[in-house]
Amino acid sequence: MIRRALVATTLATAALVALPTAPAQAAACKIDWFCVTTFFSDAAHTDVIGSREEACDGTLYVWGTRSAYVDIYRSRC
Repeated sequence: MIRRALVATTLATAALVALPTAPAQAAACKIDWFCVTTFFSDAAHTDVIGSREEACDGTLYVWGTRSAYVDIYRSRC
């Protein structure tokens, strides 16, 4: 009985570790702020693969692909 519980716990832990993670989400931009989130292909930030820009008037520009490698720029309007 204890052996079964130990095996079940081990399998459940392995399943959680093996789950893939989603790309990073763009951080929320506050009201009256201009925000640009740039997504890169790798940790060295060599190739830009996407961007999300939130203008002061609320306009949203999005292109490309998201990834876990981001650079975020924020400034007040």
